[in-house]
Amino acid sequence: MNAYLERFMRSLKSECLNKMIFFGQHSLERALKEYVAHYHFERNHQGLGNQLIDPGEEVGSIAGKVECREHLGGLLKYYYRDAA
Repeated sequence: MNAYLERFMRSLKSECLNKMIFFGQHSLERALKEYVAHYHFERNHQGLGNQLIDPGEEVGSIAGKVECREHLGGLLKYYYRDAA
């Protein structure tokens, strides 16, 4: 389990914590909550064949406009196709 935690913490630090300035505990908790949601549901994972853990219905469609979902003020981005 330690290797998984080390990988998660490294991703958390490089993709989120090192790029933000926090003004109190509430802002830190909000950023962590949004990052964890992004990490589990939108970010590709190398250990899972670079696939999403639980992809949404829009993932893999070939029709529709490409949309972007942003978190943490645009720091984290997720691109997907809108259902046609």
